[in-house]
Amino acid sequence: MRVAQLGSGTPEIAVVAGVHGDEPCGVRAVERLLDDRPTVKRPVKLIVANEKALERRVRFVDEDLNRTFPGDPNAKTHEGQLAHDLVSELEGCLTFSMHSTQSHADPFAIVNGVSETAKAIVPQLPVTAMVETSNFADGRLFSTVDTVEVECGLQGSETAAENADRLTRAFLTAVDALPGDTVRRDLPVYRLTDVIDKEQADTYEVFVENFTEVEAGAPFAAADGKKQVADEAFYPVLMSPNGYRNVFGYTAEKVDVLESPTAAD
Repeated sequence: MRVAQLGSGTPEIAVVAGVHGDEPCGVRAVERLLDDRPTVKRPVKLIVANEKALERRVRFVDEDLNRTFPGDPNAKTHEGQLAHDLVSELEGCLTFSMHSTQSHADPFAIVNGVSETAKAIVPQLPVTAMVETSNFADGRLFSTVDTVEVECGLQGSETAAENADRLTRAFLTAVDALPGDTVRRDLPVYRLTDVIDKEQADTYEVFVENFTEVEAGAPFAAADGKKQVADEAFYPVLMSPNGYRNVFGYTAEKVDVLESPTAAD
């Protein structure tokens, strides 16, 4: 784990990259901040988390770090110990954690609950949606640390790296660490409701777009040509043929739209 800081004093804001070693976009954003050294109004802690996995270009060494929190200093796995160390490093910090995905090109945010903090910050970020995932938060960083997580784009793409930089600077502006203004957007909010399992097969297909409603009775995925059909309407989230080993993605419901204030407000 690499830890650096912008500004002086005790940080209450942190940026975390490299939780997964095959998602380098956030690392690029952190490195750019360290190269630029912008003047900050509040100190900011910068962390590149799973350096071993990044060096090997794999998601994890022993187990998924983002399913391992709060960790254990006596764990037998690299990620188990790292999770404990990372939680200790982030104590008292509102944290911004960057990821990338194989399922959706446009950035979106993931939160453990639609808190007042999330409602204040996330609409100021250049994201297309906010996903509330408290039903599936076990072991994730935001189950232990106050965290806004973002999916920056398609894994390994230059666009994801560029998005990570924009998202990080927007977050730091929103929390008054960087000077400037942000743009508030109308933001749809979704809540994950179930996992979409996939059986062992040689080929997988997905027929739907993330965040676009799937009607009841519509086929949405297939394993070796065997189609899965929606029992009821849902919104797919993190759906892809091969993003996860055992699941296609998640079903979600649309629960709200956070509207930006008008000029009259």
